[in-house]
Amino acid sequence: MITDPIADYLTRIRNALKARHRIVEIPASNLKKEITKILYEKGYIHGYKFDDKEVKSQIKIALKYNPATKAPAITQIERISRPGLRRFCKADELPRVLNGLGIAVISTSRGVMTDKEARTQNVGGEVLCFVY
Repeated sequence: MITDPIADYLTRIRNALKARHRIVEIPASNLKKEITKILYEKGYIHGYKFDDKEVKSQIKIALKYNPATKAPAITQIERISRPGLRRFCKADELPRVLNGLGIAVISTSRGVMTDKEARTQNVGGEVLCFVY
């Protein structure tokens, strides 16, 4: 049993990037699907596919690398809020990652979104992770 499924999700992506894998498979949940959609929209991953046919649904993520230097698009991905210490921020206190170059994934009452979208909608929430 996994205590922190979001940390497991981020660790699988981090490990696959270090091993230079093209595709990584992760057990699916609705929150993980939303985070995957955000990573795709912001250009951090090449693509994704949700396999809901099986009893245990999977997320297949195609990782993105720079074709010239073979460097991964995600240089760092880290968990901020964890089960032992939740991190919540108000709308005016949302963190900026690398002075706006990275994204913070926020779980709000209006769904999962980036820090920039949360600022424009003036909502706060739980800071799940930083990606840059």
